[in-house]
Amino acid sequence: MKFYLNSFFESPGSENYLKPNKNCNLTSWVSGCEPGWACSVNSNQQVNLNDAKVIPARTLNCQACCEGFFCPHGITCMIPCPLGSYCPLAKLNKTTGVCEPYLYQLPPGQPNHTCGGANIWADVGSSSELFCSAGSFCPTTTRRITCSSGNYCRMGSTSEKSCFKLSSCNPNSAKQNMQAYGIMLLAALSTLLLIIYNCSDQVLTTRERRLAKSREAAARSARETATARQKWKTAKDVAKKHASGLQAHLSRTFSRKKDFTHPEKLKILDQVKSDDDPIQHPSTSDSVAFLSSRVTSVEKKTEPSDLLQIMQEIEDDPDGCQGFNVGTGDKNMNIPVPKGKQTHTQIFRYAYSQLEKERAQQKENEKLTFSGIVKLATNTEIRKRPLLEISFKNLTLTLKAKNKHLLRCVTGEIKPGRITAVMGPSGAGKTIFLSAVAGKAIGCKMTGLILINGKNESIHSYKKIVGFVPQDDVVHGNLTVEENLWFSAKCRLSTDLSKPDKVLVVERVIEFLGLQTVRSSLVGTVEKRGISGGQRKRVNVGLEMVMEPSLLILDEPTSGLDSASSLQLLRALRREALEGVNICMVVHQPSYALFKMFDDLILLAKGGLTVYHGPVKKVEEYFAGLGINIPERVNPPDHFIDILEGIVVPGGSSRVSYKDLPVRWMLHNGYSIPLDMQQNNAALSRSSMDVILANETNPSVAGMEDHSFAREIWQGMKSNVVLQRDKLHLNFLKSKDLTNRRTPGAFQQYKYFLGRVGKQQLREARILAMDYLILLLAGACLGSLVKVKDQSFGADAYTYTIIAVSLLCKIAALRSFSLDKLHYWRESASGISSLAYFLSKDTIDHFNTVIKPAVYLSMFYFFTNPRSSFADNYIVLFCLVYCVTGIAYSLAIVFEPGTAQLCSVLLPVVLTLIATQPKDSEFMKILANLCYPKWALEAFVTANAERYYGVWLITRCGSLLKSGYNVHDWNLCIAILVSIGLVCRVIAFFCMLIFQKK
Repeated sequence: MKFYLNSFFESPGSENYLKPNKNCNLTSWVSGCEPGWACSVNSNQQVNLNDAKVIPARTLNCQACCEGFFCPHGITCMIPCPLGSYCPLAKLNKTTGVCEPYLYQLPPGQPNHTCGGANIWADVGSSSELFCSAGSFCPTTTRRITCSSGNYCRMGSTSEKSCFKLSSCNPNSAKQNMQAYGIMLLAALSTLLLIIYNCSDQVLTTRERRLAKSREAAARSARETATARQKWKTAKDVAKKHASGLQAHLSRTFSRKKDFTHPEKLKILDQVKSDDDPIQHPSTSDSVAFLSSRVTSVEKKTEPSDLLQIMQEIEDDPDGCQGFNVGTGDKNMNIPVPKGKQTHTQIFRYAYSQLEKERAQQKENEKLTFSGIVKLATNTEIRKRPLLEISFKNLTLTLKAKNKHLLRCVTGEIKPGRITAVMGPSGAGKTIFLSAVAGKAIGCKMTGLILINGKNESIHSYKKIVGFVPQDDVVHGNLTVEENLWFSAKCRLSTDLSKPDKVLVVERVIEFLGLQTVRSSLVGTVEKRGISGGQRKRVNVGLEMVMEPSLLILDEPTSGLDSASSLQLLRALRREALEGVNICMVVHQPSYALFKMFDDLILLAKGGLTVYHGPVKKVEEYFAGLGINIPERVNPPDHFIDILEGIVVPGGSSRVSYKDLPVRWMLHNGYSIPLDMQQNNAALSRSSMDVILANETNPSVAGMEDHSFAREIWQGMKSNVVLQRDKLHLNFLKSKDLTNRRTPGAFQQYKYFLGRVGKQQLREARILAMDYLILLLAGACLGSLVKVKDQSFGADAYTYTIIAVSLLCKIAALRSFSLDKLHYWRESASGISSLAYFLSKDTIDHFNTVIKPAVYLSMFYFFTNPRSSFADNYIVLFCLVYCVTGIAYSLAIVFEPGTAQLCSVLLPVVLTLIATQPKDSEFMKILANLCYPKWALEAFVTANAERYYGVWLITRCGSLLKSGYNVHDWNLCIAILVSIGLVCRVIAFFCMLIFQKK
């Protein structure tokens, strides 16, 4: 047996011939050497069956091979047929001269030689006649039985297998028809997906509707309470006025007894106030009627002190007077924060009650006297924000690549509680100035000082209380206005702040920005219309306002807005400034009404030079001193910009050029003037120029030398390296936190991200449904066109499966990160956890990783019906989807969307071709081992080949050896696929930290 099996590895020619041996060679060829015949040994010869190296002499008594055995051509022994084979005696077909069912012929020149038994056992391609035929089973090697109805028998079966219920199996069936199970699984998955699609939208809609009802009820209750409080205050003031008049009248009437009145009873009514103020209030008519009855009864008495006593009793003990409550008149009433587990109604009631109180307080503040202002400023119950004052001296930014000044010699400060506008023509460095203040300027060499509260500290140490509003409206379009704001508040507000207070912050921002009517509307995207552009701009600003910043930087927040929307935005920012927020914003040619709402102005000229920095009220006075007057009916900011652009020539007697204005400002403030600016401004007096000397070289002269083309290329490459280094330094910069604000950690933010990403996926259910439908069609097409062949154990069908599933799942997974790059860059720059963002995306995508293999196999598996189990195929496909999803993450993060899609299409095809190529060299083996399709295909094939046994052993062994697979490496293949997925996710995460916006 060993000699026969070794011949498969040693024989250079056909499998039907063995190499010469002791019994069959050129000098000794007995009839037993012919196919289907065998001989026996001498009865006196001792045969050692344990010695496989010595072949005994077997040349006697040659005859036909016995039934159930096979006798190969070239040896004289009989070998038992394996299980699953059918080895009857052959019969001669006189027409063809072939011994059927085998394929050997009788030897020529031997008329007495007859057909014997089986002659060969090899792979199914070479000895398919030995295998028990499909549709039959062979319990022994000499017996073949046709498969009965309700059972099926595959090729090489030793017993019939019962068909599953609902599957059809006719007599002599080779496989069961399991398409009914595929249809059932498809129907179940479709129903589940439809339920999720419809119910998810319904759940979100119902939840939003219930929240809206609770919010409306709370707002209505707060308005009614505020109205009742105002009515009571009015009634109380009337009653006090009437009581004071009555007191004066009675005092004059009973002037004789005035000397006997105790002085403590002549207290002013307003000095006695209640500490605890109930919220419920009676109607105004009941209050007035009660007071009238009290006053009428007092008029009948003769002592004026009794009236004061009655009013004092009412104010000292409001609960003692039935149907009356004076607590509503207290403007300093504190509404308690709900404790314990709060319902939405309680939270909204608290928030709207506070808002109504703030409105009433704002109206009272308009009538405050000086003492009232002092009392308001010293009120310790008002939660104040930390103050940030930013000052800068000789701030200069030079582009490293071109040695060009973007900002130059800017000196000044932006103060808390004030709104500073940064204006100037195009190319004046307005945005780069904001970037420098926010610590986001990269690729530039910065000189000068930026001080925070008078200290030389990094702005990154105050990241948690600094808000930066980008010029583009980076807002999630598939979330509502409220969901966008609420997520930013949860992730960036202090953990010490209770949920009702966070809701109050969000509700206050929504009200200030005028977003009440669209709070439950989706923001919208380019493809799907949402809120208007002005509302979207306000949401963009609101994302930073809800985190209650101390420094708020805005890059052109009014661009694209009409005057009404701009005024509304400025009013909201004005309220923020009243709380001590330091606000600095870039604006382009605002209207006069908008211009007057700013406190300070930074006016920059081209080249990043300061033309004016100071209060808005004094800008016209300053320019008038230079001989530049504002013409009638001309907007001052428009006139200034036109002058700095060179469009309008300054009027007046001085005839100052717009190029001289930066130097004029420096001279006005006594700043040092760069040498090149002194030389270029010959119009200035020499005496003025001699006062201030600058220790700077002329940058315009430097760098004017001509360089070779190669040197310019080298400088460009060097500047790109420096730029990337600056980006990495900024991304991984760790600064000590000096804000004392404890924001939620990565795990808590991970929970918030899960809720947000889950909502986004539910609102994109149609896209997911299309992914599943395409995957379903791919499974049906491949399952019907490509069959699982026994010779290759389904390698061809599984190869197409790997390509199709990899391609479709990669393209779908690209959406997870390709579409949200801008949002991630903004959120990570504000301090939100990148790890929580990445893990939440990956966690939600696990739903697709679980569902998509089942969707594909619901068609492919039940069409092809391989021998491996559904569970084995599902596990391999699950790991494959997990692996390619991680690869897609890396492609989406590193490349642009178009390039990432192209790579996702080409990569599965190229890697699969490499994995299936013959491993002729060591290099090809190493290269194939680096390709994930190799391990996925090996897992599929080995899981299927493991179900082949008995007569299939030689076929299985030969096929696996040819492909380089091992039937025991299934667990290894699964582990490698999962490892590749994990490694690609780690790479994707670090690339997400490294590759930032250019």
